Amino acid sequence: MIVTNIVQGIWAFSAIGLIVLVLLHSPKGDGVGAIGGQAQLFSSTKSAENTLNRITWALTVIFLGLTVVLSAGWLPK
Repeated sequence: MIVTNIVQGIWAFSAIGLIVLVLLHSPKGDGVGAIGGQAQLFSSTKSAENTLNRITWALTVIFLGLTVVLSAGWLPK
């Protein structure tokens, strides 16, 4: 039961993180640079966009993997 709750928590965090990161992406390729100030953390806007893409893909893999695990019932109850 405790393992399932931990996995569900990670799953929910990844879902919320994906929503936020997808909203940060800009259709014009501005991405984080459009927010202003945030892009100063990175060396360039391209670097910021690449980092945002990598984090988004990582959270996507985590979210989909945990979705399969939770829906298949592979965790102990």
